Amino acid sequence: MSPPAASVKGRGARSNATSRFVSAQREDFDDGWTLDDPLPAQIHTVVLPDRAKTIITRNTSPDIHFDRSINPYRGCEHGCIYCFARPNHAYLGLSPGLDFESRLFFKPEAARLLKAELSRKGYEPRHIQIGADTDPYQPLERKLRVTRRVLEVLQAFNHPLTIITKSNLISRDADILGDMGKAGLARAAVSITTLDRKLARSMEPRAATPQRRLDAVRTLTSAGCPVTVMFAPVIPGLNDHELEAVLEASAQAGATTAGYVMIRLPLEITDLFQEWLKTDHPDRAERVMSLIRQMRRGKTYTADWGVRGRGEGPLADLVAARFRAARKRYGLERPKETLNVAAFRVPPKAGDQMDLFG
Repeated sequence: MSPPAASVKGRGARSNATSRFVSAQREDFDDGWTLDDPLPAQIHTVVLPDRAKTIITRNTSPDIHFDRSINPYRGCEHGCIYCFARPNHAYLGLSPGLDFESRLFFKPEAARLLKAELSRKGYEPRHIQIGADTDPYQPLERKLRVTRRVLEVLQAFNHPLTIITKSNLISRDADILGDMGKAGLARAAVSITTLDRKLARSMEPRAATPQRRLDAVRTLTSAGCPVTVMFAPVIPGLNDHELEAVLEASAQAGATTAGYVMIRLPLEITDLFQEWLKTDHPDRAERVMSLIRQMRRGKTYTADWGVRGRGEGPLADLVAARFRAARKRYGLERPKETLNVAAFRVPPKAGDQMDLFG
């Protein structure tokens, strides 16, 4: 039996298993090193361009409230151990483990591609979700500004959008999101999983602290952009007891609505999550997994539409009831206003005939 996985400083995953699409597989083995020995050199982040030919992704999932999205990045340096996007790295021949948070891809042509897609004859606008998979405001964005340029295009076209993050960096773009929010063109969501700094550092090692996320809620709402707080994921036996406290703090920061998602462990995430529990929370690892199985028909994950994000059974029902009560108590059940699709327009290009009358 392999020894417990060692923590890699500043990373979420504890291992780097081979992609399921690669025939040559790596296996763990005991090479004599223990957790008491010095750790090897830390893993460096590698950033590569993703030469995508299109930028808007479509989906037909009946339990998702949007049918199109934009993901400026693939992989995520935040390193959240529970991230449901991790298995996507396997399609690149990379590991959903440490590769996912250290071998990252950005889309340098995102703004240009978006302009082209929105300008096509017959394009019908519906709101675009930014950050459906990986965080659009992970640390790379400070320098690369891919998300910022995407927002600038959407603003120029008066195109409605929603955006989700767990980074305070979204505050940088409060000028755009605030103006669009006032015009009924934008809503933001900030994910706050815990108020416990120690748990946040363990579970989401390179994401903003809980307080900085609350600061982002204040900044955005003050600028005019409505904000939903997402208590996601709910992990029974680990952070579920904080549900009410997170919603209360978020309401005090100015959030207008709230949502939650039960933890999802598809494909490789099951093993990665259990590795993490055994290293960071060994005292409660078995109980957490037992509670998760109680909400998943005895399994670690169920993928049925409408169930995958909520779970089933008495425990899931209790979380849902607590959430509804807290949302009402803290005034977070205001209905979301429909985003303004009618304002969409293709801005004139330099040299267009109408420029003669400017």
